[in-house]
Amino acid sequence: MEGEVIMSRNSIETVGVRYTGWAALNRDPLEDRVEFTCPQCGEQGTKAARRPRAAYHFTDGFVQDLEGEATTCRSCKNSLRVVPVVMLHDQDEKRRFQAVFALDPISNN
Repeated sequence: MEGEVIMSRNSIETVGVRYTGWAALNRDPLEDRVEFTCPQCGEQGTKAARRPRAAYHFTDGFVQDLEGEATTCRSCKNSLRVVPVVMLHDQDEKRRFQAVFALDPISNN
């Protein structure tokens, strides 16, 4: 095995969001992007959504693609696995998603 190079690079997982309908009013309707944040460097990124909307299923209160997508952070060049990709259709879903996936828990007291 001398002289052989075996590349073993693990991907870091992060959650992606795909905005549609009312949640995507602030962008071009022809753009269908998945937004994510790199867990390594904190840089926000986007990539073109590749999976069809029919591949998304209702799971844990959100319409999600549990297979995810692969990408690379443009800032730190780490390989990322964006899974799950959550599809949000309106502002209420967007607020609920932000509350569920917030980094700092919010007290109800």
